[in-house]
Amino acid sequence: MYTEKVMDHFMNPRNVGEIENADGIGEVGNMKCGDIMRIYLKVNDQEVIEDIKFRTFGCGAAIATSSAITEMVKGKTLAEAWEISNKQVAEELGGLPEAKMHCSNLAADALKRAIEDYRSRKAQQEA
Repeated sequence: MYTEKVMDHFMNPRNVGEIENADGIGEVGNMKCGDIMRIYLKVNDQEVIEDIKFRTFGCGAAIATSSAITEMVKGKTLAEAWEISNKQVAEELGGLPEAKMHCSNLAADALKRAIEDYRSRKAQQEA
């Protein structure tokens, strides 16, 4: 049902946790299945993601996609990270079962919310 890469990220998730005083926090959930993802960002002055962590409540696919996206974007600019889609996250993992795509792959959405939160905070500081 799941690829080896999905199982690896589920059994050995990367970048789990919270970032104290995060520069951006994004949370998404799916009421249908109960998955909830929260992503924390630490961003430098060049808008490069220096650190990223996640907390996810959900199935194995939800945890795997959260873990995978943290590895995909660490060291990237916010503009580069913004372009990553849920489909690309699933492809990075070698695919997800169709039944899991709609509720478990919310990772790119959570990342975009965290970037929006960062940009909103930055705009308020500059105002």
